[in-house]
Amino acid sequence: MASSKAYLEFILEQLSGLNGITYRTMMGEYILYYNDRIVGGIYDDRLLVKPVKAAIRLMPNASLELPYEGAKEMLLVDDVDNRDFLTSLFESMYEELPIPKLKKKK
Repeated sequence: MASSKAYLEFILEQLSGLNGITYRTMMGEYILYYNDRIVGGIYDDRLLVKPVKAAIRLMPNASLELPYEGAKEMLLVDDVDNRDFLTSLFESMYEELPIPKLKKKK
C-alpha cells in the first residue's frame, strides 16, 4: 500500500517550523530528509524514523516496524499531532544521522 500525498502534506505541515525538511518519492513512499540527512520516511501512511539513540530516548516505548519487506526496522512515531515533539525529535536526531556520501563524478 502506498502512502497518500495528504498524509505527506500533513507531516510536512507539522514539521514546517524546521528549515531544511525535504522529501523524495520512492516506490509510492516518501523518504524524509533534514538538512540533507535521511531521518526516516512515510511508509503506508506511518511516520517511521531511524532508531538512533536520541529517538529511542525520546520515544522509549515506540515499536520497531519494517518500512517494507527486507528493510531495517525503524521506530514508529505515534505522536504526529504534536508539532513541538516532532520538531524536537528531528533536531535531537540530527547529529546522530549519517552524513550523506558524496556521489562520484563520471
